[in-house]
Amino acid sequence: MRPSIVLFGDSITEEAFGEGGWGAELANHYSRSADVVLRGYSGYNTRWAAMVVRRAVVLGAAAAPAPAAVTVCFGANDASLPDRASRHQHVPLHEYKSNLRAICDTLTATWPRVVVILITPPPVHDAARVRYQYGDGCSGLPERTNEAAGEYARACVDVAAERGLRAIDIWSKMQRFPGWESSFLRDGLHLTPCGNRLVFEEVVFALKDASLGLDALPADLPLFCEMDPNNPVKSFDE
Repeated sequence: MRPSIVLFGDSITEEAFGEGGWGAELANHYSRSADVVLRGYSGYNTRWAAMVVRRAVVLGAAAAPAPAAVTVCFGANDASLPDRASRHQHVPLHEYKSNLRAICDTLTATWPRVVVILITPPPVHDAARVRYQYGDGCSGLPERTNEAAGEYARACVDVAAERGLRAIDIWSKMQRFPGWESSFLRDGLHLTPCGNRLVFEEVVFALKDASLGLDALPADLPLFCEMDPNNPVKSFDE
C-alpha cells in the first residue's frame, strides 16, 4: 500500500491544494508513489490545533496505514498582535512553543517512525496587511508584523531542534530574495504561486533528506511498459 504524506496547518496549508499551491504540486510530484492528504484549517492557531490534532490527523487523515510524514505549519495566526484586529487568534510565544511540542509529541507517540517536518510562518509585509486586514477594530495599523512573525518563526525552529525534527524556515528563506514582499505574498501574508513553489521545493528537499524522495519510493503497481500483455495477472503478482 502506498504511503501517505499529511499536511497539517492553517490557511498556508488549507490553500495548498489551490491552483499553483504547494500541496497540489506535492501531490503531482508523488502521484504514483504516495498519497498527499490535506488537513488545513484557515485561521487556526496552535492552541486550537493542539486540541484537534488527534481528531484531524491521527483518527481522520491517516488512520491506516501510518503516514510516512506529516508537515506542521502553524504560527501565522498565533503571531497576530494582541491589541489589533485579529487579537482573538493571538497565542503568546511561550504557549505557542508548548503547543507545537504537544502537537509533535502526539504525532511521534502515535507513529514512532513518522517524519515530522515543522514549517515556520511566512514573513509578513506590514504595509500590505494594513490594506488587507479584516474584522472589527481595524485602526490603520497592521494586525500582524514581520517582526512578530520572525519571533514565532525562530521559536518554531527552536522546537524542531529540541525534538530532533526537521524544520523549514520559510520566514528567513523568502526574505533572501529581493522583492519578496510582492513576489511571494499576495496580501502581505498568504502565498502567491511563486511563494508556493518555494515551499514545495523546500518540502521535497526535506522529504528526500528523510529518505522519502521519489528515488526511494517504488511506483504503485507495475508501469504499463512492464506489463506482460499475454499474462497481466503475472505482472500484478510479482
